[in-house]
Amino acid sequence: MTTETIFTKIINREIPATIVYEDDDTLAFEDINPQAPFHVLIIPKKAIATINDITEQDQHLIGKLYCVAAKLAKEKGFATSGYRVVMNCNEDGGQTVYHIHLHMLAGKAMGWPPYADKMK
Repeated sequence: MTTETIFTKIINREIPATIVYEDDDTLAFEDINPQAPFHVLIIPKKAIATINDITEQDQHLIGKLYCVAAKLAKEKGFATSGYRVVMNCNEDGGQTVYHIHLHMLAGKAMGWPPYADKMK
């Protein structure tokens, strides 16, 4: 399942985004509907629809997403106080854009479970 998504358009600069980090393989930009004072999406430039579509050849790339998160946490001052990273998979997992992306949230204390009210 490889189709062009809004993230492809951001990578190609066809639509604007507030980019906070970029290298040859990854891009990180502010979420348009932030759920924390600092909320960015970290994506691979390679289009991979879901976690289920990750191959062994993608291992280094997926690891790099987490390295970018750690780098941003240090640069933005959240490494010590803490932050959350999460990747959703498919509809019931909360995925709405089918290009894998790591949510990085910081700047406030995070509760667990994140949606306890919906579990009742």
